Order: sequence, then C-alpha cells, then structure tokens
Amino acid sequence: MNDTTHGIRIRRGSLADAPAVLDMLDSAVAWMNERGNTEQWGTTPYSQKPGGVARVERYMTENTPYIAELAGTSVGALVLDSGPSPQMPIGPAGEPERYVRLLVSDRRHAGLGIGAVLLAHAAEETRRAGVDLLRVDCWAGGGGELVAFYERNGFIRTEAFRFGTWPGQVLARRVG
Repeated sequence: MNDTTHGIRIRRGSLADAPAVLDMLDSAVAWMNERGNTEQWGTTPYSQKPGGVARVERYMTENTPYIAELAGTSVGALVLDSGPSPQMPIGPAGEPERYVRLLVSDRRHAGLGIGAVLLAHAAEETRRAGVDLLRVDCWAGGGGELVAFYERNGFIRTEAFRFGTWPGQVLARRVG
C-alpha cells in the first residue's frame, strides 16, 4: 500500500515493526505521565508491562497492522481487527465490522495529523472490505480529550463501559 497524505505514507505492518510500535507506546506513556495522566496507561513503559511485548507481536501477526511513515521513519501505527478484544466488557456489533484495536502516534511528531490520517485509512480499508461499520473503544477519563479526538474524526459515541476502574467509551463510524 502506498497511500500518502500530508507527506505521511501508510503501509502494511509486519512483525519487524513491533520494536518501533513498542517505542511509540513507551513514548506515549511517558508523554501522558508528563502531563499528569497516569490513569490511562499507568506509569510503566508499555514494553515493560507483563504481556506488553507479546501483545504487540500478536497485533503485528494476527491482526491487520498499518504503519504511518514520514520520510521513511515510523511515526504511527494502527491495528484493525474484525471485532473488539475478547477481554473487553463489550461484545461484537451484531453486524460485520472493523475494529480499531490500536492507534498510536509518535509524540515527537505531534500536530501533524498522524492519528487522523490513520483513521481515514482505517475507514477506507473498512469500505474496501465491503463493511459499513468501523468501531473503536478508548479511555473516557480525564477531560474526555480522547473521546473528543475520535468524534472530530467522524465517530459517534455508542456505549460507555468500565474495565475495572478504567472508564471507557465505544465509538462507531459508518463508512458505507
């Protein structure tokens, strides 16, 4: 795949991209912590969390990963699946869907719209698959900034949930 928007190229990911994705996740944890957000992903770097490396490796081999590149450098990652994680307290949509299992961008390139470009790519891939529904779940805590990000990118809130003490929100976008 060779989609390019704003100088950002989207390509299919592979297991070889796992270290870059883990680096982005570690950077995201540090970035959130620097801003006082220790609730969303905690304080431990993702690569050091129990099961963190294995989870990313599964994403890269068992799901449909995409990598955003800028001038040949990995700056974002998106993982699509056919439904939510079995560990989540939400079920499938009851119709064919694509589900964003992971969306992360390199905070060193914040403000370039990497997340928005990846979500637009997810919508296009969902359409190409002949599926009308794209869903995502996210952390709904703090001031709701993450939920608002997805809403700015065409998603609407569908159901709130709790995962232990973690407040979550499912959002959906019709792409057909």
